[in-house]
This record gives sequence, C-alpha cells and structure tokens, in this order.
Amino acid sequence: MKHLLSKSILGISSAILFFGCGAPKLVSTPVENIDSSPLKISELTDFEKKNWNHLDLVADTIPGMSVNKAYKEIIGSKKGEKVIVAVLDSGVDLKHEDLDDVLWTNKKERPGDGKDNDNNGYVDDIHGYNFTGNSYYEQLEAARILRLNLSDASLRAKAKVYIDKEKQKYLGYKSNVEQNYQLGKNADAAISKHLGKKNYTKKEVAAIKTEDQSLLQSKSIVSQMFQMGDSMSEVLAGFQENMKSISERLDYHLNVDFDGREIVGDNPYDINDLGYGNGNPQNAEEDESHGTHVAGIIAAERNNGKGVNGVANNVAIMSIRSTPRGDEYDKDVALGIRYAVDNGAKVINASFGKSFSPKAEWVYEAIKYAASKNVLIVHAAGNDGANLDNPNEPNFPNDAVNNGPEIADNVLTVGALTSTYGSEIVASFSNYGKINVDVFAPGDDIYSTMPNNKYDYQGGTSMAAPAVSGVAALIFSYYPNLNASQVKHIIMQSGLPLKTKVLLGGDYANKTTLDQASTSGKIVNAYNALILAQKVSTGKAQL
Repeated sequence: MKHLLSKSILGISSAILFFGCGAPKLVSTPVENIDSSPLKISELTDFEKKNWNHLDLVADTIPGMSVNKAYKEIIGSKKGEKVIVAVLDSGVDLKHEDLDDVLWTNKKERPGDGKDNDNNGYVDDIHGYNFTGNSYYEQLEAARILRLNLSDASLRAKAKVYIDKEKQKYLGYKSNVEQNYQLGKNADAAISKHLGKKNYTKKEVAAIKTEDQSLLQSKSIVSQMFQMGDSMSEVLAGFQENMKSISERLDYHLNVDFDGREIVGDNPYDINDLGYGNGNPQNAEEDESHGTHVAGIIAAERNNGKGVNGVANNVAIMSIRSTPRGDEYDKDVALGIRYAVDNGAKVINASFGKSFSPKAEWVYEAIKYAASKNVLIVHAAGNDGANLDNPNEPNFPNDAVNNGPEIADNVLTVGALTSTYGSEIVASFSNYGKINVDVFAPGDDIYSTMPNNKYDYQGGTSMAAPAVSGVAALIFSYYPNLNASQVKHIIMQSGLPLKTKVLLGGDYANKTTLDQASTSGKIVNAYNALILAQKVSTGKAQL
C-alpha cells in the first residue's frame, strides 16, 4: 500500500530547521459556466467538513459529488436492488455501529464449524475472507524482489535503486522529525515555565514580551508549530505519530531481510498454493483502520443518527482482507478479485497500489475474469503526486500494459480532489495521467468510520475510490440492467468538466487543465450519473 506521511508535519519541520531552527437536467450547472462558480471564501463549518464530499458545487460552492441532491431530487423513496460491494483492503471492523447492518453475509456457510459448507474453497467465510491470515507488517514489493531474487536482472536493478532511494529519503525524514520534535519539546517546556502553565494558547504566546534571546527563539518555534495544531500537545503527538510511521517504513517496508509472510504458511509466488488464510476479515489492530474508513465512505448506514452517511443506501459490504501494512501480494489481489466475483460482488473497491508487480499477469487475468462476469473494479490512482503516464512512475494494479490499450473495460481509476474549488482542487498528493487516471473525486480530509465505533478524517486517493464505488453501487441498484462498462462510462461522461488550469502534484510550475490530467477531464457527480444512467437504461441515450 502506498505510504503517505503527514505533509504538514514534514513541511513545518523543514521550515523550523531552516530557521535554525426543478426537473433534473443532465448537468447541474451549464458546462460553459462551470468555471464561473463562485469560490468559497469562508472556512468550512463543522458540518461541511464532515460532509463536503456529499455537497453540491453550485448550491454549496464546494466540489462534492451532489450526493445529498441526488437523494432529495432523484432517489427519494425509490427501492433499488441490493448491491454487493467488495472492499479489497485491510480488515474491516465488522462490529462497527455504522457498518454492522450493511455487511454481506454468506448464508450458505455455517459460522465457526471449521468447514467449507458451500464448497466455494473457503472455510467459514461469513462476511468475506482474510487472505493475509495472521500477518500484519509487510515489505514493499521491491524489497521482496531483492530478498527472494525475483524476476529478471533489470527489474531487480530497478528495485534496488528504488529501495536505496527510499531508505535515504526516510532516514532524512527520521532525522528531521526527531530534531524538530526535540526542538518543539524544549520550546514547549520553556514557554510553559515562562507562563507558569502547561496548556496555553497561541494568543498567550504572541503576547510574550522579553529580551531573552533563548525565550524569543522558543516563542518563534512554538508560534510556527501552532500552524499544525490547536495545542502543543497535539503538535508533539503529531511528530510522534510521524516518527512511528517513519520507523515502520524503515523497519518493515524497506527492510530487505524482513519476512512478514512466513506466518501465513503459503508460497505467495505460487498461484496454485491455495487453502491459506482464514474466514475472519476483521481488522487485526485498532490502527488497521484503512478498510473500515473505506467501507464507511461507500456504505455507512444512512440516516441512523450515528456517525456518517455512506454514498450508497442499498449495499452489502463484503470484506476481503488482502492488504497488509506494506505492499499487497499479486496473488492475494488476484484471488481476492476472483473471490469477490464468484460470491456475487458487482463492484470491487481497490484502494491500494504499489510500484512493482512481478506477477502482474495474475491480476490482469483476474480483471478480465471480473469483466467477463460484469463486475466493475474501482481503483485508487495513488498518492505520489506523479504522472502515471510516465513509464517510470507505474502504479499497480492497472488496466493497461505500458500505456497500451486497456485489457478490459471494467476498471475505473480515480484521482483525489480537495474541498477547495479552483486551481488547487486536485489534491497535491494525487497521481494523475490522461491515459491512466479516468476521473477525480473527493479524497482529501474525508470523515468516515474508524475501528471501535469511532470516526475520523483520512485523506488519499484511497478515499476518492470508495466515493466512486458508492456512486457505481447506486447506479447498479436503481438500473440493474446496465453492465459494468456502461456504468464506468456513465460515471466518466456525467461528471462536471473543469476548463480552468489546476495544480498537479502541488507544483505551481505544473499547471494544466483537468482533461490533460485525466481521461474524462471531469469530477464525479452522483446526481448527473443517475440521470444519465436512467437515460441509458431506457434507451434514450447512447454512450
């Protein structure tokens, strides 16, 4: 899984070190006027922060997907068909108050009897399957290639360059964050002593008058760090969290000698070595939150008075635990896709990705299999701020080999948007590419479910993909005669186009229009998608 540190912490760290420290119409606003929509000047309210991905660009001046508008003006009290959406991810908290009533249940299997009652090849798979077994931490695929001497010499050479570069980068991060954590800790102690209190405000710090140079420096450091949080305890906790992430990266992901798969007991590079894993796709640790967050974006129980509302209202979530804390294995992805297809999923959400894929052909065959069974796969574009059309910036799995023709027409690759309409609408971390990224959707600071009945914000293309999976589920639910290819193109064609230039990779020197950063040049809109789906479903529109 692609790794994303808190960029606010790293950014301020560098700065401190430098210091020395009516009737529905297809488009909800005319295409020619889309770029004239007013910019939102005021800060988002708490409600807007927690729901911005469901809001409407015209009504709210926030580039959400018009989900609330779709329910109010199109869906209403309509009854659709139940749609199974597979979450191919880390484990999901199956007991969460906002997810427990939207889980897929394999009624042919008897829980806990240790038998494969339905003869599907998987024992006790009540709510899905766990292909990672009891493993948790994992290497990046590049590290595994080096450890196991996989693939050809050319790929091994690329893997070594990648690992060496990443190690140096994260060792630099480690030194940076550790130094600035200590700077912050010392400055916090000095300010606390001067003010005679542990907890103080930004205003109290600004009011400090002194000629003591050491105290002035502490004041300056604390003032800068207040940009990252409302209190120094929050800021310092952020540094500690980043140090934990960096250590994880160095100790496991980039450690060529580490073997996280040994506990599972299979050969992960033998597609015929089956029978591994178990029927419990529950998250293993509280900080294994990714799958739970993704599931909530798609299908958290709507209007139950708790937490959040998912995009789709008639969904059964199938949890497939295939992604450890590190890179997923091609074998688990391929088998996970096939498991989802064979057990009735119509949509597979794949919020993961990696830079090396030595057994990519297994995944390609699984994607083709899903296409043959009319199943849509929604994939996150990745969080490197990179152009995926560049052959040196691959992100697996994908649906095309070396920018060639698509292997199947059932994969939708999604980049991430921020809540800021305008030139900075594309999230700085989001990958892009006219060939390899299809659409953009809300993915920055998304509020959703977390393990143990909690809720919090997470950001990434991992959050944009499930938003689109939710829209796809809505279409399949209310227009079940449509196929996966049609749903893919409905979502792409019905989005809102942006003609203004946007920043890519957070780089002010890298500006272009959205149609040069994605195939469709559009941002996903649930309201428009349902309108176009109805027209295609009834033969009134062609794709």
